[in-house]
Amino acid sequence: MVKRNKNFAKLQAGYLFPEINRRKKEFMEKHPDADLISLGIGDTTEPLPQVVVEALKEVADEMGTVEGYSGYGDEQGLTELRKKVAEIFYPGLIEADELFISDGAKCDTGRLQMMFGNEMTIAVQDPSYPVYVDSAVIMGQTGSYVTEKKQFENIVYMPCTAENDFFPKLKKADIIYFCSPNNPTGAVATKEQLEHLVRFAKENDAIIVFDAAYAEFITDPNLPKTIYEIEGAKEVAIEVSSFSKPFGYTGVRLGWTVVPKELKYSDGTAVHNDWNRIMTTVFNGASNIIQKATLRSLNDEGLGEMKRLIAYYLQNAKIIKDALDKMGYQTYGGDNAPYIWVKTKSDNSWKAFNHILEETQIVTTPGSGFGPGGETYVRFSAFGHRKKIEEAVARLQKAVLEHI
Repeated sequence: MVKRNKNFAKLQAGYLFPEINRRKKEFMEKHPDADLISLGIGDTTEPLPQVVVEALKEVADEMGTVEGYSGYGDEQGLTELRKKVAEIFYPGLIEADELFISDGAKCDTGRLQMMFGNEMTIAVQDPSYPVYVDSAVIMGQTGSYVTEKKQFENIVYMPCTAENDFFPKLKKADIIYFCSPNNPTGAVATKEQLEHLVRFAKENDAIIVFDAAYAEFITDPNLPKTIYEIEGAKEVAIEVSSFSKPFGYTGVRLGWTVVPKELKYSDGTAVHNDWNRIMTTVFNGASNIIQKATLRSLNDEGLGEMKRLIAYYLQNAKIIKDALDKMGYQTYGGDNAPYIWVKTKSDNSWKAFNHILEETQIVTTPGSGFGPGGETYVRFSAFGHRKKIEEAVARLQKAVLEHI
């Protein structure tokens, strides 16, 4: 028999979000009449912008004709879409051919691990989005899981706490994963902090993988939306981003990764070349239909719709955050990010998760799912219909949450 990839045995329990779904299902089996409100998984809820819907219809119709049909496209993405995304989101900062269109930032994070191989050491913010750690485990970059520490050997954990404003003391590693606005804490790095990050990477011969999937939620003009606003970042940083949250594409799937040509390995090889090889080897390109529809939607009307969606979710975040603040909880994020990070009284975030679920029929996300640094927190997501958000707040205000 073929031997299983031994690294899968190192993974702890299930991946966070499927585990939440499992517990939701279990709860519903016990309470079939329950009216669950999900503020856990960061999945968008509002309909696609109408401009996108109309563009999808047009492109689909065209694909049904001999003249309009297209098969395989460039694995790197439609040339015009690459130009448009670079022009809108990175004006004057990158070249269009440094940007690769994909099926999402999460998918690209896994492909980056494939490119880096299993001899790299990675550093992650603690807490952080689980895919950074779990994909490293699967690739064989880590040692065993240390139960007492709730950490994997050979991964460098950089604690992000309220005391350090959720910007960690940076530690040496080959690859530094950094997310701003951060998922789950909602913290946004300042220009000075990112300048420090870029300097540190240069001084320690590291590559930054900068996750900017929530960049469009930054409304403060003094806060950077991309690492490339920082001088010298193109020499040390890769950036992944996505249309999932700002355009509601969580189920549609479209994102991108920027790999500057200035970024080099120690032997002088351009990282850009290897990323191009990865994308042309294991990826056949994002759907032609969604690429073409998005290209037609990145106009004044479409970008206006995107801003409306972002404003809607940020107002949801404000409603949740204001309510929790008035209830006496310590909350973070929720202003330039769609997540509210809430300090609980519990020493076990899954207990807090279960207590909130039982008392209010609201699904949150336990902080420990993002790393040991999240153990005493839960995350509330602002992705939801307004009536559901208001109902959730009313339930929280009425409930007796003595354990959190």
